Amino acid sequence: MANSQTVMAMIRLARPPFRNNHDKVAFAIHSSFIASGYILTATGRPAFADDALSSSSQNDVGIEGWNEFDGEYAFVYANPKKGSKKILVKCLAMDDKLLVDAIADGGAEPAHLEIKVDKYAEESIEGDYSAQFKNLDKLVTDLQSQILDKLDGKPKPVASRAQSSSERNEEPRYYDDTPNPLGPQIHPSGVVVPPIPGNGGYSDLFPGPGAGMYPGRGGFGDGSMLVGPSDPRFFPFGDGSDRPGFMGPPQPSMPPPGARFDPYGPPGVPGFEPGRFTRQPPRGPGGGHPDLEHFPGGSDFI
Repeated sequence: MANSQTVMAMIRLARPPFRNNHDKVAFAIHSSFIASGYILTATGRPAFADDALSSSSQNDVGIEGWNEFDGEYAFVYANPKKGSKKILVKCLAMDDKLLVDAIADGGAEPAHLEIKVDKYAEESIEGDYSAQFKNLDKLVTDLQSQILDKLDGKPKPVASRAQSSSERNEEPRYYDDTPNPLGPQIHPSGVVVPPIPGNGGYSDLFPGPGAGMYPGRGGFGDGSMLVGPSDPRFFPFGDGSDRPGFMGPPQPSMPPPGARFDPYGPPGVPGFEPGRFTRQPPRGPGGGHPDLEHFPGGSDFI
């Protein structure tokens, strides 16, 4: 595996002439392949040929002509330890960048890397190679991960731990955006949680059930004036019969269950007692109608 020291050693050993900073970065790429165990089988014009990868030559060649084209570089490599498969590397200068593409013989997709030249090359005195490069560690690391490892088919390393929301530059979440389910929900304990009822009242006395209560029509004696055909105040027997009644036969001088007396006079004044306004027991035949007048003997008889 190449590192900045072995790459610089390859550059010093070859002592190449540089015309510009793009030349320097391109040759650093070449030196990374050599330091990683590859041998150079073609460069310059032969490496640009259409049959550069299919050529049977496995001989190690020199670097003559590697930068004969202005702003374009090509190298063909082989690695004896990994068989006879060849690798073609092409570099293209574009403004202040060097675009690098590498593909193996029979490969489906090339590996690609864009390098900003000014980050790694310096204008310096010719011959002092160490002074002509900077950040060589970063350049070699990027070449290893983006080019060499992909050509070798190595998987991308996975982070050892999950990143937090702050490391991913994400906003922290202070709320749960999970949609609320509809209908009754069964608690893990087995308890059925009723839904919250919708709009609308169920009684004039009790407008509706509270949250978590199943709605109902109200029971006998709840004071509601909303009644229907099956209201128990008309048919209270519960046996499905249609016998009218009000919790049994009427009781003399007794208001029906659930009835309320609304006084309309001062309390405690004679003549305004609640019992005075009740219907008297039925009498024998004869006399007036009980709804028209009271029978003699009542407290209000004149």
